[in-house]
Amino acid sequence: MSQKNQIKGYVKTESLLLAVSLALVLGFVAGVAFTVYRSTNTAMPHQSNQDSAGHIDPEKAAEIKNLQAQVDRFPADAQAWTRLAHLYFDTDQKQKAIKAYEKSLSLAPDRPDIWVDLGVMYRRQGKPDKAVECFDKALKIDPAHKIALYNKGVVLMHDLSDSRGAIRSWKKLVAIDPEAVTPSGMKIRAMLKELEKRQN
Repeated sequence: MSQKNQIKGYVKTESLLLAVSLALVLGFVAGVAFTVYRSTNTAMPHQSNQDSAGHIDPEKAAEIKNLQAQVDRFPADAQAWTRLAHLYFDTDQKQKAIKAYEKSLSLAPDRPDIWVDLGVMYRRQGKPDKAVECFDKALKIDPAHKIALYNKGVVLMHDLSDSRGAIRSWKKLVAIDPEAVTPSGMKIRAMLKELEKRQN
């Protein structure tokens, strides 16, 4: 599914990747929920595919086993690697997801959505610099990729303490979509206005 078809009002998308609520302590912005989004997904992030002991549900385990057999047999199948990566992500197997996304991208690199997904996975693994690199690769392919611009701003602001870089990324997003909003519904242009005041 293309980004155009997935995004409705920018962040009102069915392809949520990850719901990590972050508090940005900047006056009225405090408490705004910042969420990193996945470009392609089959499950909402709050829907766990593991039980409390960390066991993967049998259906997902069977899907993973079947896809692993498929990529073992057809290692040049980029789409199978992508589906496997998504399943690893959904079952919180971060390192396996990263390896599968990287294999998929080594076979078919010109897919910005998959670069975004890999970037979010790196962020979840605690590697924000690698996440930004992936978002930048997505943006090199598609400079108007809204989710990449949004996610890059979140990682720069929250994880790398680069508020100026975050503002630049979100300004590009607002130039593309003036009505873009945060997951909590705040318009990004209003947030930017407040952030810029605090920069001066």
